[in-house]
Order: sequence, then structure tokens, then C-alpha cells
Amino acid sequence: MNEEYDVIVLGTGLTECILSGIMSVKGKKVLHMDRNSYYGAESASITPLEDLYKRFSLPGAPPESMGKGRDWNVDLIPKFLMANGQLVRMLLITQVTRYLDFKVIEGSFVYKKGSIYKVPSTETEALASSLMGLFEKRRFRKFLVFVANFDENDPKTMEGVDPNKTTMRDVFKKFDLGQDVIDFTGHSLALYRTDEYLDLPCMDSLNRIKLYSESLARYGKSPYLYPLYGLGELPQGFARLSAIYGGTYMLNKPIEEIVMEDGKVVGVKSEGEIARCKQLICDPSYLMDRTTKVGQVIRVICIMNHPIKNTSDANSCQIIIPQNQVNRKHDIYVCMISYTHNVAAQGKYVAIVSTTVETDNPEMEVKPAMDLLEPVEQKFVSISDQYAPTDMGAESQIFMSRTYDATTHFETTCDDIKDIYKRMTGTEFDFAEMERKKNDIFGDAADQ
Repeated sequence: MNEEYDVIVLGTGLTECILSGIMSVKGKKVLHMDRNSYYGAESASITPLEDLYKRFSLPGAPPESMGKGRDWNVDLIPKFLMANGQLVRMLLITQVTRYLDFKVIEGSFVYKKGSIYKVPSTETEALASSLMGLFEKRRFRKFLVFVANFDENDPKTMEGVDPNKTTMRDVFKKFDLGQDVIDFTGHSLALYRTDEYLDLPCMDSLNRIKLYSESLARYGKSPYLYPLYGLGELPQGFARLSAIYGGTYMLNKPIEEIVMEDGKVVGVKSEGEIARCKQLICDPSYLMDRTTKVGQVIRVICIMNHPIKNTSDANSCQIIIPQNQVNRKHDIYVCMISYTHNVAAQGKYVAIVSTTVETDNPEMEVKPAMDLLEPVEQKFVSISDQYAPTDMGAESQIFMSRTYDATTHFETTCDDIKDIYKRMTGTEFDFAEMERKKNDIFGDAADQ
């Protein structure tokens, strides 16, 4: 370990593993360490089920009705992948897709006045949806056609909208859309967590709705994908990529000190040895004094023996509860997967409820979502602080990721990866740089 590396990475969360993969592909010499004995850090999938009970300090062992402990892979952080989103691009370009199998999530639903409805995202669905009255449907259809045709480089498609000046509120007014439709468009299609977007230029909103529609167009049921055996497979796939390019991995390594000289990182001390480096990537837990708390997220993992009511018995789905519907500032999300994704014992379902904490009683805040899931066999509640770096790394060459947020997809995580990449290299992130030049002997031998 007493060697010189270009980059040392601490923590095997998804952000860190993707960056270590990218840096290795770029020809950097990378050492990747984690204090835990497993991959994934905050974004791990926990197996067997006994370990989840221990982690949440539940007394005793799981009841026999839960089946075999090894049949469970429970995500600590619930997220899906947008089929046409940035993470899927990263997976495809690096060919990490070889190590993973994905399933399409069966449906996306939105909450309105105590009930849940399928999110209409195509013209046909919009016209059939019971979320809107007849005239509203026609106006919404016109809006969807406008978004699909919108091209910022072609003024003819803009219909008088200036993407950098016109607010989204004004775009909704232009199509005369009512509050309920605005709610599900902003929160279930554009996937905003709050309503701040309404008074910002509409460009970002239109691109987000386009991403949703294009992702949906790929597979039809919903725009979301999910890997078999849980999200913990993602960091491991990128770790394998890094290893093929010469990256060194060490789990179970206590980090004793991050060694600085003249305000700049020069190495990491572990078990009495120092590995030297030019740059350091880590998650906030390794350097708390260079972070600031930016909020809290509550997540409730619920084990059930039934699908969620009114979802046509879907084996997987997402439900978004727009904040307006429950007098909040932030949306509440439900991600549900099941035994069909190899994350639970036969006949069992795992739903994870999450939102940004707004009060002193976070469990009360998620009650509208919990009511949709009844009855729940076992729940695991976590309230996690969220951190962002205060040190951007220009002087220290320490580049810290942000804590995973309450969104139900990986787009914000990919934005963070691109931001760290730019701070580290001084250049904009380019997907093409991730292309693999080397073959993975094991994978290729197995393919023949």
C-alpha cells in the first residue's frame, strides 16, 4: 500500500465507484478503499435479511414467514434508473451493462385527493385518464405535442416561448392547464420535488418532460429500470470496470488520517501505512469537517406480502405524492419492487417511502404514503442527515460527493459526478471519454 497513486477514492458508494471507473479508464492509477466490509456505502443493498434487522437494531431474528434470509437484497436508498437518462448512458458506454440485468418498473402513479392514478404520459393514456375532464385532456394533449416538438434551435417550434426567459408558470398558462394537471406534470413527469421551478425559465422543465417521454418510449410500461439483485449491483459493476483498468480495491480498511501538506492532500493513512496521492475523492462521512448539513431525509423500508392497492397488482411501481396534495413543501415518494427482482423472498414486496424532512415529527409526514401500503409486515425507519461539501477542492484537491437526496432516480447523482469530474480535471465531462478500450477476460470468455 505504501505507493504513489494519481487518485485515492474513499467509500464505495455509486458516485465514488463511477468516478473511480472513469479515472481508471482515463489511465489514472487509482486506489479505492472503504471502511466497510461490503460495497455500496450508503447506496448498498443489504443481505441477508438478518443484517437489515441488526442494522436497524431490531431485536431477535426475522420471523420464519420472511423466508430465507439470503433471498433478500434490500436497498438502503430507493432509486430507479431513467431508461434514457445519464446513468444508463454511463452504463452502456462503459459496457458495465454486461454485469447487470434490468427489469422495467411496471407503472408510475400519482396521488390526488387520497387516491392514486396512473401517470398519463402518452397522448392515448392522457385521453383515457380519469385524472382530467374532457376539455382539460385536449389542452394537456396539445401541451404534450408542443413539448415533443420543441427544439431550442428552431424558433418555429417555440410558439412564442423563449426557453431562457419564459417561466414554466407562463407556459402552463399558455395552454390553460389547471392546478391538478400542473401538479402531476411538474412532479410526476418533470420530477421536481418542490414548486420553485414554476418561476424559473422553462428550458429545464421542458427537457425533463422530454427525458420522461423518451425514457417511457423505450419500454412502454414506465420510464424506469431497476437492476435484478438490487441497486448494490451498480457500484460493484463500476468497481469491476475500474479493476479491469488496474484500479486497486481494499475493503475493511479503517481510514486513520487524511494527510495534508500546505493545505493540499498528499495521502491517506490506514493501519499504520500511508498511500500517497495527487487527488482524493470521498463521500462526506470521511471528512465531516469539510461539509455542511443541507437537510434530512426520512426513508421507511416496508416489507409486505401484497402489492399496493389500485396499482393493478403491479410487481413494481413508483408513486409520487405531490406536495400540494398534502400541504407540504416537498413531494413524498414510494418505490416498490418485489420478489420478481430477486430482492425479496417469494411472494414478498418491498416498498420504500422517502421524503425531505420538514418538521420535528418526520414519521407523521410520511403517513399519507404509509396509509397506501397497509398492511405492512415490518418497517425499518431511518432519518439521515444530508451533507454537501464546503471545500470544492481547488486548493486541497479533495473532491467530496453530496449525500444521496430524496429523488427517486439517479439524475441528480449523475449531475454530482459531472460536477466533481469538472472540478478534478478542469474540463467538462464528456460521455465519450468513458468508452472502454479493454476487454474483460472473464466476461468475454463467458460470452463465447
